[in-house]
Amino acid sequence: MSKQSSPSPTSFGGDSLGHGPVRAAMADGRELIYFFDSPDRSAEFVVPADTRELPPRPPVSELRYDALSGEWVSFAAHRQTRTHLPAASECPLCPTRSDMASEIPAASYDVAVFENRFPSFGPEQHTSEVAAELGAFTPSHGRCEVVAFGPGHTDSLASLGVERIRTVIDAWAHRSTELGALEGVEQVFAFENRGAEIGVTLHHPHGQIYAYPYTTPRTANQLARAVSHRERTGRNLMADILEFELADGKRIVERGTHWTAFVPYAARMPIEVHLMPNRQVAELGELTTEERDELAEMYHRLLCSVDALYPTPTPYIAGWFQAPRTHPNRDEAWLHLQLTSPRRAENKMKYLAGSEAAMGAFIGDVTPETSAKSLRDAASRANGDA
Repeated sequence: MSKQSSPSPTSFGGDSLGHGPVRAAMADGRELIYFFDSPDRSAEFVVPADTRELPPRPPVSELRYDALSGEWVSFAAHRQTRTHLPAASECPLCPTRSDMASEIPAASYDVAVFENRFPSFGPEQHTSEVAAELGAFTPSHGRCEVVAFGPGHTDSLASLGVERIRTVIDAWAHRSTELGALEGVEQVFAFENRGAEIGVTLHHPHGQIYAYPYTTPRTANQLARAVSHRERTGRNLMADILEFELADGKRIVERGTHWTAFVPYAARMPIEVHLMPNRQVAELGELTTEERDELAEMYHRLLCSVDALYPTPTPYIAGWFQAPRTHPNRDEAWLHLQLTSPRRAENKMKYLAGSEAAMGAFIGDVTPETSAKSLRDAASRANGDA
């Protein structure tokens, strides 16, 4: 598949998406941005003040270089005191009430994005380069944001429906574009952790966005593999992966006009689905209106299918791989989502033991073909076809 010409992406119109976003400031100076499902919701929204008395923001964490792996590690000791699985009556992502002031002052909202009170990176950005060598360290600059998917404490992104997912997509794209333009930010990662088995500290439906001051290790490895593939074949690696999966067909979960969902040929996790656009796109902000519309529908069906696999909701991690900002091999990058879950049976989880955790040598419990068929069958059940 050759790289196709890019249609015009959705325009943000400066500070507006047609019906938002609306910016506000939190009591300690953090930024809060509201996104809306419809123009009516935006027009009637009145920005409430955050009247809490909050302590000063924590100092910037420290970034240390691991010379053995060639990777940077952020040490954010203040995160030891972050909120951990609070009761619903004390949830910081629920709308503010008369008896509880939360992180979101509004009495109701659609989607809210705000700077994390306990960030792993930031809030400042890099001002100078540090040599990657033994003993190197630097402030862990960047930015971390929380994306609250809605006011309902017991909802999920799947239960909120296509319209809300469409709003979340616009929020992801808007924040990725703005964060990627900040001084010193190299890569932006939008993701969702769902389920206590994954390690979430808040049950309220939400995701996060990290703005890293470097290219993440997995992305750097993918780009290195893509360059090697280009040198051998003259073709883009992700394009060839998509063609390979389509030609085989056994692992395709859904094929759309603009997107394809599939279980990869060598999936590491019992549940692993890649969702990628059918044309080469570097980042979320480049997606057209039509691509965002279909993405909202397909992503909703995928989440419903994952939840229909078993009688209880399935924990998962879903994250967007976007192109780094200045990496020399940026042109090889192809936007895609990876959704993974360690759930290998109704009452069994895959834990990363010696081979996986220590050596990075994965051993699969479920074949990708079996996983793909299970997801297709679950999609039929979720849609009422069986």
